[in-house]
Amino acid sequence: MSNTLKILRHGPLMTIQDGGRYGFRAFGVSTSGAIDRASHAIANALVGNDREAATIEFALAGGVIEADEDVVIAVTGGACRIEIDGQSAPPWESHILLKGQKLEIGALRGAVWGYLAISGGISTAPVLGSRSTHLRTGLGGLDGRNLIAGDMLTLGATAALELRTLGLPWFRRPGAIRVVPGPQDNYFDRETWTTFTSAPFTVTTSRDRMAMVLDGPSLTAAKGHDIISDATVVGSIQVPGSGKPIVLSADGQTTGGYPKIATVASVDLARLAQLPSGQQFRFRAISADAAEDLFIDEKRRLDTVLESVCQPGAKRYWT
Repeated sequence: MSNTLKILRHGPLMTIQDGGRYGFRAFGVSTSGAIDRASHAIANALVGNDREAATIEFALAGGVIEADEDVVIAVTGGACRIEIDGQSAPPWESHILLKGQKLEIGALRGAVWGYLAISGGISTAPVLGSRSTHLRTGLGGLDGRNLIAGDMLTLGATAALELRTLGLPWFRRPGAIRVVPGPQDNYFDRETWTTFTSAPFTVTTSRDRMAMVLDGPSLTAAKGHDIISDATVVGSIQVPGSGKPIVLSADGQTTGGYPKIATVASVDLARLAQLPSGQQFRFRAISADAAEDLFIDEKRRLDTVLESVCQPGAKRYWT
């Protein structure tokens, strides 16, 4: 009989997410998957799962869960209060959740998106090769919807209850959010571009898995705010007639009719998404080649952190 996990109290935008759904954007199917891919991968590593295994993603606070068999759990994404049957447990580490014990995950501090990984992973049926939930189309996850209290999730088999810890810390680098100009950067004059890359913008509360709306100086498209709909990607920064930039996220639509002034460099996608509402930041333009180099360096850094995950007391040798 399969192990199951029960949601006793759900947090906001609690969904099942994995490494994403690739190869279908040409057919209008968003990539989905974890918004913060690094935090998702680290959570999985801490419980002994494949880095792409399905986890529970939540926004702001995680709620309460219970398992019907002993499992290993880990919570990442940001700092937060975690309790197992009332006993404090730190995030970014693995812990054993015994049968019948209640895991409570409180509010995130300094971050928006959190991840709960469970040993064995969540084994809902894949849709188009992924277990990720896309809410607006009702695709994947559990019936394509948010998780709510009373939901029962089937878990994969757990080979052994082994605790793991990070040998190296994971941190988000500070600084401006880097962007690659275009593809419609020529719709905006030099003055608007100077404003875009020098003035501060603020993350608003108008945000979800599809997009986040920014506040700040109004951006005017000299050639107009309507284009023939063309392809978008995760990180596309659309500028509608309101002049307020909209940054597309994991569940963002695959085409759009607003000019895109720039695209967030992949290396900074999660960092932008994790900025709390109300926080200010600036954009900085870089070349596509520089963005690719930064992404490769960040992947290497994450790989090194994942390789540092080990059982407590295990020896690690570094060259």
